[in-house]
Amino acid sequence: MTLKPAIELARASGVRYPNESAEYRRAREALLAEEIELRRHIERVAAQRRQLPPGGEVTKPYAFEGEGGQTDFAGLFGGKQSLVVYNFMYGPQRAEPCPMCTSLLSAWDGEVPDITQRVALAVVARSPIDRLVAFKRQRGWHHLPLFTDLTDAFSHDYHAITPSGDEVPAFNVFTRRDGTIRHFWGGEMTGATSDPGQDPRGAPDLMPLWTIFDSTPEGRGADWYPRLRYT
Repeated sequence: MTLKPAIELARASGVRYPNESAEYRRAREALLAEEIELRRHIERVAAQRRQLPPGGEVTKPYAFEGEGGQTDFAGLFGGKQSLVVYNFMYGPQRAEPCPMCTSLLSAWDGEVPDITQRVALAVVARSPIDRLVAFKRQRGWHHLPLFTDLTDAFSHDYHAITPSGDEVPAFNVFTRRDGTIRHFWGGEMTGATSDPGQDPRGAPDLMPLWTIFDSTPEGRGADWYPRLRYT
């Protein structure tokens, strides 16, 4: 498919705002062209991701406990062929869960009925399931499917626990094809891949919060993070 130049599409948008200056329109048009190129790049990366060769087979007997009882890894798929797993930083050593993880999952909670139309979703943490459910109720979450990693083996193998024993968030996708479960893709943007002056972040960012802030003059800031509660 031959795409029109981004600047050509930008000039054809026709959007104007009250009392904007010619200087503003020129700068906005140039920015719009870059935004169109960014959209195209996101599409190219997603297509490249879909073309990955088969990942490693999942062979260990991982064990989990959800609100409905214990299950193995295959049980997390339900009737779906793909499974998204987010490792939530709320291990038994924590007095409270990670505020960043909590902010992300709060945004996801309302999307779960839509997400699970196409793929399975599991939010895995290392605290006992009763503790996870209590926090779910406290937070007002309705849909997130929470699971305890009963042995920590899954969390270790899929990089939610560092070699030094620290918890980190992890986002992994698995497939089940012809009865075989394989790892498909996982987020690998860690501190080692960060650019100067930035916290580790994926692309696209999983948090709607940052997408909104990125569209404002204040931006994300360098020292602001969400909290569990505000006074």
